[in-house]
Amino acid sequence: MEAAGPVTRTAARRRDRRLRASATLEEQRERRPGRRRPRRRIEEDQEAVFREVVSFTPDPLPDRYYDKDTTKPISFYLSSLEELLAWTPDVEEGFNVALGPPECRQPPLSSGRPRTLICHDMMGGYLDDKFIQGSAAQTPYSFYHWQYIDIFVYFSHHTVTIPPVSWTNAAHRHGVCMLGTFITEWKKGEQLCEAFLAGDARSHQAVADQLVLMAQFFRFDGWLINIENSLSLAAVGNLPHFLRYLTARLHQQVPRGLVLWYDSVVSSGQLRWQDELNQQNRVFFDSCDGFFTNYNWREEHLERMLGQAGERLADVYVGVDVFARGSVVGGRFDTDKSLELIRKHGFSAALFAPGWVYECLEKADFFQNQDKFWSLLERYLPTHSICSLPFVTSFCLGMGTRRVCYGQEEAVGPWYHPNAQEIQPLFGEHRLEGDGRGWVKTHCCLADAWNGGSSLLIRGVIPPKVGNVAVSVQESQLSACGCAGTLQAFSSCRSEVVLTEQPAPLPVPGERLFSLQVPVPPKIFLSLVYKLEGPSAVGVALELTTGDAGSCHVGGIMMLNAETSSRHSPRPLRVPPTKLARWVGRCGQQLSGGWVQRCYEVSLRGCLLQDLFVSFSRPPGSQEEENFTCRLGEIQVVDANSLLAPLPQVQAVTISHVRWQAAASEGEGRPAGLRLSCTLHWSYLLPHVRCFRVHCCRGTGGGSPGRGLSEPEKPTFLGLAFINRYRIVDLAVAPAGPGRDGRVEFLVEPVPKEGFLVPRAEWGRAAMLYSMPRT
Repeated sequence: MEAAGPVTRTAARRRDRRLRASATLEEQRERRPGRRRPRRRIEEDQEAVFREVVSFTPDPLPDRYYDKDTTKPISFYLSSLEELLAWTPDVEEGFNVALGPPECRQPPLSSGRPRTLICHDMMGGYLDDKFIQGSAAQTPYSFYHWQYIDIFVYFSHHTVTIPPVSWTNAAHRHGVCMLGTFITEWKKGEQLCEAFLAGDARSHQAVADQLVLMAQFFRFDGWLINIENSLSLAAVGNLPHFLRYLTARLHQQVPRGLVLWYDSVVSSGQLRWQDELNQQNRVFFDSCDGFFTNYNWREEHLERMLGQAGERLADVYVGVDVFARGSVVGGRFDTDKSLELIRKHGFSAALFAPGWVYECLEKADFFQNQDKFWSLLERYLPTHSICSLPFVTSFCLGMGTRRVCYGQEEAVGPWYHPNAQEIQPLFGEHRLEGDGRGWVKTHCCLADAWNGGSSLLIRGVIPPKVGNVAVSVQESQLSACGCAGTLQAFSSCRSEVVLTEQPAPLPVPGERLFSLQVPVPPKIFLSLVYKLEGPSAVGVALELTTGDAGSCHVGGIMMLNAETSSRHSPRPLRVPPTKLARWVGRCGQQLSGGWVQRCYEVSLRGCLLQDLFVSFSRPPGSQEEENFTCRLGEIQVVDANSLLAPLPQVQAVTISHVRWQAAASEGEGRPAGLRLSCTLHWSYLLPHVRCFRVHCCRGTGGGSPGRGLSEPEKPTFLGLAFINRYRIVDLAVAPAGPGRDGRVEFLVEPVPKEGFLVPRAEWGRAAMLYSMPRT
């Protein structure tokens, strides 16, 4: 880039790294003194234009934050105390900052209900998940049983394990708390602990302050402290002070922050795992938010801990090694034996390395084995509820064999991007009580998708004399109504909404998808995208269950009994809000790929949204057993008032960190091509967005400086961003002709939380004009 002043690119980058955490990333970018800016001008259509002279001079980015071979942004860790104490927030680390705190959930972690923690130890960590913008991994590990767990710990054997931002975003989207790990081990660990624990308070407070600052800056929720080496008397004497200070500071700076202690060192300083909470390690439990026991316990250990834990039973996380190493209860597909004992005594559970199903079993059977593992534990795993709108999910796992955008295929080939994982349901198979023929089964499926890389496949049977079955989005039951034709898949639209009371469903074991506890605003918008596979004429529709929210008060939501609920069948919406007109106008129509979209508007007052049912009803006049296979592509529940606010526009798109490489010539007599890498930045309020879709339009290399492309070009999708920046890597562009400019345009499309398509006029744009150096 041509500089606005005499400041060099290297000098500007060095200034970036000295910025402090007191400012946000965007504020930091604006405050950079002498910040090197490329020359640009604004065209009539408000598109920022940047001019670049192609140069093949290497200009490397920091290896800590970017892959040294590709310059793709990566997650990172710290390996020493010196690195931890020297760390300061850096603009280059912006790719590693999560979107925000965990979504609202019920019950909160503070409720005292026994919790479930996962300690994710996967082959040393930082594998395919380290690539923040995704990778082309063909058989990656995916976790999607989020509704069963409350806390996710990203674990590795590096001194400071910072959770990859993709995991943090996925966890927070499901209302799950994300922790990093601070670990010391062996002789090197002893030396590290002596350096910060054996001295005065300033030493251990400095370490604690850095750990708090990291959690605050990267927006994860706290730390697992794992000291697995012996300590001197001076060091172990200061350890409780360190834990108390760390916990207090974290609670001040990070909402709902947590500090957990792993059962290792005892109060004498010896490394001696106890497999329980007792008087030898209780001082550490008393100094933080929770205690994670070692794995070689028996039921007598649990019985002894009842007295030690007192009223803090839920703060004791009994460790379960899923690999079943050592003398343990259960493990592997017998992990339910461990959970049964843990829940019997009222403790929380910490499942260590449930990735066993991926590491040790056939990769080709991963999804079946993953579902089997969690289905065996289901009865011991209380779920939590989502309690805020909008609620939107396309069931995408954050991976796939192709990419699809609202029914249109964008790219073919394997991809893995945990950041892109949407809210996941519960999976399983359930049958009607007293009837061996009626059943419903749900599972994820990569074979087809409406938006992303996967969809939810629902198979089932409606037995004779049963009018319909419904897959609930909350209650743990498979609903069956004896009245035929309770719900039909509406194909006509009406402007008014009719709420009809339905007979209560028969209480039978069955399938739930999601758990909701949402105070209903005056008007909500609902949408269902689905398609039936095969010749079935089964009807598909949405139903909702509401409860009386009159007992609710500010700051909490009362749990309601099933008897206070009423069930309604909304009729489809004819005239959607303006923002959704382009999309919802297809309501009731057959879309590309066989998908159908149903849209609803519902007006309710003083209610609590508890259930969404996807109802499957037999065709009129049919009395035979009905088999069906239905693929769900998306479910939306949106506060209609949120659609009245003006739509923000992506602004101030800039281009930086440019790298050029020569590509191989495509044929004799043709000039060698170019490959462009660069970073886009833009301005947008992140609370309003799910993600950004980044596109480009590539010119021919012969455009004139002041003119755009002669004909509109269909944008090429490049990838997804979950922060106000995106790194473009090795983009093939045409070489600039002699004395002429090449041109490439970048477009940033916001995807609102409500999940509707944004008109292209609201996208952000920036163009680069590039020329070859003069010889």
